[in-house]
Amino acid sequence: MSEENKNRTVKVTLDRKFGVSEKPERRPRRDDDREERGGREGRSFDRGDRKFGDKKFGDREGRFDRERRPRRDGDDRGSFGRREGRRPFGDRGRFGGDRRPRREFAAGAPIYRQRPEEQKEEVEEVLDEAALEARVAEVESSEDSNFNPPWFKRMLALTTEKGREREGRFLGEGVHVVQELVSNHRELVIGVYMTEGFNDEALIEQINEAEIKLNILTDEQMKKISSTVTTQGIVAVARIASKKPVYESSRSVITLVDAVQDPGNLGTLFRTSLGFGSDGMILGRGTVSPFNPKVVRGSSGTFLRVPFEFDVDLVDQINFLRSKGYTIIATDLHAKQSLRQIPQNKLRKMAFLVGNEGAGTNPYFIELADETVKIPMSSELESLNVAVAHGILSYEAAQIQEDLK
Repeated sequence: MSEENKNRTVKVTLDRKFGVSEKPERRPRRDDDREERGGREGRSFDRGDRKFGDKKFGDREGRFDRERRPRRDGDDRGSFGRREGRRPFGDRGRFGGDRRPRREFAAGAPIYRQRPEEQKEEVEEVLDEAALEARVAEVESSEDSNFNPPWFKRMLALTTEKGREREGRFLGEGVHVVQELVSNHRELVIGVYMTEGFNDEALIEQINEAEIKLNILTDEQMKKISSTVTTQGIVAVARIASKKPVYESSRSVITLVDAVQDPGNLGTLFRTSLGFGSDGMILGRGTVSPFNPKVVRGSSGTFLRVPFEFDVDLVDQINFLRSKGYTIIATDLHAKQSLRQIPQNKLRKMAFLVGNEGAGTNPYFIELADETVKIPMSSELESLNVAVAHGILSYEAAQIQEDLK
């Protein structure tokens, strides 16, 4: 660095106040060159036939092509964009301040404007179906004596959809799942397998008291059998079974699931249904199998406590439920009413439609619905994740059912 530049750097540093950045002069903005207030990079949705990322970072043109909302009367801004008469940023009362307009959403649509750091939840790393099938093929062709026994190959096949259908069995991985299966579905559990290092004495005693056969696997065998990268050292093998919902009750809440493909979401739907006393779930064609290891784990094994049917034709099921007195209710972006605004005589038997993570509920099914509803929400989000939407509807439905008593 030249002596002149060094002197300039020192002078600028000393002349500037501590903690205050010196920014280059910006060109004045035109009215038509303003970004919509609140916009952020990183949205996950399309704008017409163009996706975010087509433009270089910082390229204003084309970033947001919606019309800017007209200013309200008296909306003159002071310095730094602050409106006259408003408190400084962050200076809000605990519950005070003007609220932004609320917006409806369609259940099943993806979460928008979600920051990357909000997506970094602590979840187990799970292998996909293709990786599991490749692992099964590798073991079947292996000459390693640890993986040659026929019983182990049949057990390993349960990590794939084809293997579960062929064997009529599924795997329940992890401490909580095994504990749930042993406690509430003893008749379905064929055996429990653990590593020598597994040391949960209370669970081992519970398995022995239930008179369930306990088997030992090597650490390498457990890694092969697990659909997660890090294992908890225990897995149960159980028969595939389910209890059908009772449709004849005088009051009932059922969930119709249209092509939900994320196993974690389906597992959460089961837990929410159980938590709010749902009478059952109907899984339409295109929905992930309820016996998928991640669904089992996502529900903590409680999915078997919720009556359900799967691989169902939803058109036939909607007509069947209507004949049994159910009101078919779908969420829709353009709905004009909330759930509580539907006449109470229609809410004694409800069947909610929830849809695919990306596409939402099939528009054809929405047309078949008796009622469409909205959920008021902040304008910060376009929509909610299908599992979150289902949780809100389930809570409201449970409250309505309680009021009808």
